Amino acid sequence: MYDIIIKNGVIIDGTGDPMKKADIGIKEGFIQKIGNLQNEKADKTIDARGQYVVPGFVDVNNHSDTYWRIFINPQLESLIYQGITTIIGGNCGSSLAPLVDREIIRSIQKWVNVDKINFNWLGMEDFFKEVETLKLSVNFSTLVGHGTLRRGVIQDQVREMTEEEFDKMKKMLKSAMKEGALGFSTGLVYTHAKQAKMEEIVELAKIVKKYDGVYATHIRGEGKDLIESIEEAIEVSQKTGVKMQISHLKVMGEENWHLMAEAINLVETARGNGIDVNFDVYPYTATGSVLYIFLPDWVSEGGRKMMLYRLKDPTTRRQVIAEMRSNKFDFSKITISISPLNKTLTRKKITDIAISQGKSVEETIVDILIASEGQVVTITEALSEKNIVKAIQHPFSIISSNGSGYSVDYKKTGELVHPRNFGSFPRVFFKYVRGERILSWEEAVHKMSGKPAAKFGLKKRGTLEVENFADVVVFDPEKIEDLATTENPYRYCVGITNVIVNGKIVMDQGRLTGVRAGEVIRSKNIKKYFDFF
Repeated sequence: MYDIIIKNGVIIDGTGDPMKKADIGIKEGFIQKIGNLQNEKADKTIDARGQYVVPGFVDVNNHSDTYWRIFINPQLESLIYQGITTIIGGNCGSSLAPLVDREIIRSIQKWVNVDKINFNWLGMEDFFKEVETLKLSVNFSTLVGHGTLRRGVIQDQVREMTEEEFDKMKKMLKSAMKEGALGFSTGLVYTHAKQAKMEEIVELAKIVKKYDGVYATHIRGEGKDLIESIEEAIEVSQKTGVKMQISHLKVMGEENWHLMAEAINLVETARGNGIDVNFDVYPYTATGSVLYIFLPDWVSEGGRKMMLYRLKDPTTRRQVIAEMRSNKFDFSKITISISPLNKTLTRKKITDIAISQGKSVEETIVDILIASEGQVVTITEALSEKNIVKAIQHPFSIISSNGSGYSVDYKKTGELVHPRNFGSFPRVFFKYVRGERILSWEEAVHKMSGKPAAKFGLKKRGTLEVENFADVVVFDPEKIEDLATTENPYRYCVGITNVIVNGKIVMDQGRLTGVRAGEVIRSKNIKKYFDFF
């Protein structure tokens, strides 16, 4: 007697092997049998005739933690509708643990009001315990954010760290890895991490390597300096032996799109030299980022307060605007997504705002940043579809969302979120597997499940095998489709009928059951190097 039997379906097991017809028996949260179960009984039988049965998808680049979605909305509906059953937070240099003190959380709150959130943690283990109380609908684990560590130690100061301060960073990272973090991330493009030299990252990556963790990096530059940035990331892995993941590999700006071929060649060469490097990609030509990244780099040195001080100074303001004009970026591609200003600004292009105010677009960007105290998120059409195709079909790529979990009700806030929050994984099936046929079903599923699970050390997840955790998705290959667009992102995907997390049904016949069965996943390498230095 099983808890659940999924019968009459076609299994794609997540390993990349050819699909096959078989039934799956689930009991007490695990896959107990795969084969012919036509004569067996279960408390719940799912008839998957005409559908594919696949492992739950693993989103290695998710921001539901630092956008506070796990606290505000633990159901994370848009993730379940995509078939995502496991998310990894702490990406792009920002994690919610470990913290030097509770005040530092305000530097990584992504402008959400966190006053009503009860902070019961500083260390990683206490953070994991807090997340367990949330009862998420999906499994959760995290990396340790370099920016969180660095800002915790030196706050907003722009200077070299002392040896004592760096030792504190290393001890915090070691403790978090010991308590189950999966690895370490950097966001070297952001203000507070730009000061970090490669030597600093290398020393921290050595600790991650000792715990067999992953180093995931939002590289320093994704435009004209893309190649040097990838070379730096590869050198960190080469010097330390750490497993490395390039977060959301992309090339910003049409004038730089030709660099993608060289970037991928660097990854291939590194792999050929024995370096364990992969990259993840989301299937959209629009990118989401903070508005201040369109300023010259020096403007944001020293943090948000210094940036605003410079922008308000008339002489510096003129210099900033002149440099922005010389860059010749096509600002017509930028749309305001999230802003604390009047919500009428959201959904508007920067160029349209500039015309309505009778100003240049560069002046308008500066004025908006000052008025919003630097807290503006944008959606920018800046990527090449051809490059996305190259990345998605490359054997070293992993599919991710670079998004967060939302309900369609979030539309009422007036904010314009990126469609990747609602559509990333089914979009790959709809557009690139069924539509353009650049990937097989087996390859696509592998990039969403078995490959990311293996890369990040998620034991007994990511593949449909006996004794693995029962994270399972059932979908109709003829109907699966993303519906979210940049203009209307608040639309759930269609075509997924059943989602099972740890043996519990969280979606049944296309409807959420309200069950939240996610677990906190701690690294299984925590004892191996327990006595490390």
